[in-house]
Amino acid sequence: MVELSRADLHVSVSDPVATSMNFLNEIAGRYPDAISLAAGRPYDGFYSTEDVQRYFGSYVDHLRAGGLPEERVRGLLLQYGRTNGQLGPLIATMLEKDEGIVVPPDSVMVTAGCQEAMIIALRALCAGPDDVVLAVEPCYVGLSGAARILGVDVVPVPESPAGVAPETVAEVAREVRAAGKRPRALYLVPNFSNPSGVSLPVATRRRLLDVADEQDLLLLEDDPYGLFGLDDEPRPTLKSLDTDHRVIYLGSFAKSCFPGARVGFLVADQTVVDAEGRRTLLAEEMSAVKSMVTVNTSPISQAVIGGVLVESACSLRTANRDKVEFYRDNLRTMLAALEKHFAPSGRGGGAVRWNVPRGGFFAVVDLPFEADEKLLELSAEQFGVLWTPMRFFYSDGGAHAVRLSCSYLKPEQIAEGVHRLSRLVAANA
Repeated sequence: MVELSRADLHVSVSDPVATSMNFLNEIAGRYPDAISLAAGRPYDGFYSTEDVQRYFGSYVDHLRAGGLPEERVRGLLLQYGRTNGQLGPLIATMLEKDEGIVVPPDSVMVTAGCQEAMIIALRALCAGPDDVVLAVEPCYVGLSGAARILGVDVVPVPESPAGVAPETVAEVAREVRAAGKRPRALYLVPNFSNPSGVSLPVATRRRLLDVADEQDLLLLEDDPYGLFGLDDEPRPTLKSLDTDHRVIYLGSFAKSCFPGARVGFLVADQTVVDAEGRRTLLAEEMSAVKSMVTVNTSPISQAVIGGVLVESACSLRTANRDKVEFYRDNLRTMLAALEKHFAPSGRGGGAVRWNVPRGGFFAVVDLPFEADEKLLELSAEQFGVLWTPMRFFYSDGGAHAVRLSCSYLKPEQIAEGVHRLSRLVAANA
């Protein structure tokens, strides 16, 4: 029997971040009765198999209404299809209606989830060993994990309670260049970030675009939570403010439509010039990468998402009104429960502190002791509650903090989960 040495396998198979997330799933499986404040997935109650069939049919009707012959409709749904996908026109319309982003449909690539969009963007931008990506830290593990698989170095840019400071981005970019490396892009989630819940002020967004221009950086804007604010305050995407084509916009339909469809997208409207002076869009150049990763995104999955867009007249803000209210209530419930159970310890400067996000799925709680995997297992076994150690999202840090998620549960479960967490804290204080 062949035996392989783990040391001979790529470093990504033993990536601490990946193994940590596997550990979370394992703990959840071993303690199914524990309330999970760890899962960042959408609420199951919004989905049914009947919806999938209806949306698929709506998209088929849309194709037929466009005058396509039945043979062409069948080919679009059942054959491999265009590498960059068939939803570009619908997504471009959605972005203009919902976000004020005006881009040509050909600048849109439909991907197998936003995770593939990250992999494609990193692979296309980082051409040599000296090319690195900056990332706001704490950082979503999907980005750091994708970079690890590709062998791309990620340089952290520390986030403050008010979000990343543009001048800090500039400073880190200069340090990277002084070390002989080339910073290619900055990855960030400007709206209700995962994991911190922080959202950037509009003035910071504008200044960040200026810094990107000064430092010759592209911005990888990941925006899965922008719909889910606690209020209707305008929070313009970086891409909608982008006049110099500095922003590559990464989107997902997982939270707003169906996670199981596994459909995401990227918008790359930057111009690429070859040695002969020919000009193309970056999204078109990236299609070569996608063709070697997934060939194309499932046309059947695209049809389901296409049906959502058709039925909502290409406005996810319209289609997600019920979800927005549900997630708003859940976040308010979680913050109120934190206030109820931990305020006596002094939220402003006592033993337990937490931030107050203005939307999204997450909040961060600082504890007076280390929150590691051992404590998580104890929490699940003895107190019946799961959470995510914040150190999973840092290259070095976050040892005394946890991320709480409010998206997957009903309000009463969230309240009980925070109560259980308070008992864990009291037992270890």
